[in-house]
Amino acid sequence: MSYDVDAVRSSFPALRAGAAHFDGPGGSQVPEQVAAAVAATLTSPIANRGRLTAAERNADAVVLAARAAVADLVGGDPGGVVFGRSMTQLTYDLSRTLAAGWGPGDEVVVTRLDHDANVRPWVQAAQARGATVRWADLDPATGELEPAAVAAVLGDRTRVVAVTGASNLIGTRPDVPAIAALAHDAGALVAVDGVHLTAHAPVDVAALGADVYACSPYKFLGPHLGCLVAAPALLETLHPDKLLPSTDAVPERFELGTLPYELLAGTTAAIDFLAALGGTDGDRRTRLVRGLAAVEEHEDRLRVRLEEALAQLPGVTLWSRARHRTPTLLLTAEGRPAAELSRGLAERDVNAPAGSFYAIEPSRRLGLGDTGGLRIGLAPYTSDEDVDRLLAGLAELLPA
Repeated sequence: MSYDVDAVRSSFPALRAGAAHFDGPGGSQVPEQVAAAVAATLTSPIANRGRLTAAERNADAVVLAARAAVADLVGGDPGGVVFGRSMTQLTYDLSRTLAAGWGPGDEVVVTRLDHDANVRPWVQAAQARGATVRWADLDPATGELEPAAVAAVLGDRTRVVAVTGASNLIGTRPDVPAIAALAHDAGALVAVDGVHLTAHAPVDVAALGADVYACSPYKFLGPHLGCLVAAPALLETLHPDKLLPSTDAVPERFELGTLPYELLAGTTAAIDFLAALGGTDGDRRTRLVRGLAAVEEHEDRLRVRLEEALAQLPGVTLWSRARHRTPTLLLTAEGRPAAELSRGLAERDVNAPAGSFYAIEPSRRLGLGDTGGLRIGLAPYTSDEDVDRLLAGLAELLPA
């Protein structure tokens, strides 16, 4: 289907300030429909969830609508959608809950490709229980995390394999279904960090083989919070610490305190915005798959254009090399620190940040230390004009 980027951009008030945004991997801009949903919820009658008063019913409806929307987005079950402050918080909570049943001899697998939010919670939970951490290695020459690298560290006591759906640093999309199949054959659960992937491609948690899938609405045009999606039957087997009077029902047993109703309403609005990109025919899940496929095609075209142009710039090294990747590029330039390039671009109203972006393991494995590089992230609202401005800025900043 055709993709009208100008129509998409017209819904984003922040773009009217004039900057070209390549900072989406750290948090996307927000369409006005999302802001309106947040405001409407904050100004409507609202209370703790219940069925007695209109305020209670409003809160309940917001929560149920958000669970249904997230489930449609990733192909999950609304009854298995958990909300929290962030993906990091949810992963810490999950790792500690699972680790309660671990001991010496048990093992967890983490990777050198992942954001630290899908590494450190598992490492620290394992260490606290005397379990062993196994590392699946990233190939620094290609940026790939091969299934064979995971297979090499699996054992009959592997309890969890934590793997990213896509790298937030270099865009690599590993073969998660193949990795999940290997993990399941070993009897392990698969925890997928989908924060970066969800913003750029249609997602089907069952096809991925993810037992647990985490994502963050603020990466796909929504507000700041986190989501965790799993089968309700799996969540029923887990018993996190909670307050005595709080419900033990799933998924509420994993949600500590009152939910931020306004942010949940904004999440639903963001998902509905993405669904609208897929036309009007079919149910929301069908429209989401079409809409995100159109986003993926648009972003991939711009990515190819960018990569070809960046390869011609003097002294530039592109670290995003995997066969299958999101439109997220990491570069370094000989003689010009990434932070200096980022500042120079900001002076030209082009927002492209520098760093390792909490992806400390891949940054170190690539030989970039904790410094990382200049990250260029495309989004549904990125235009050819934005790309022109970025390339012109880099051409001015790099030595001839």
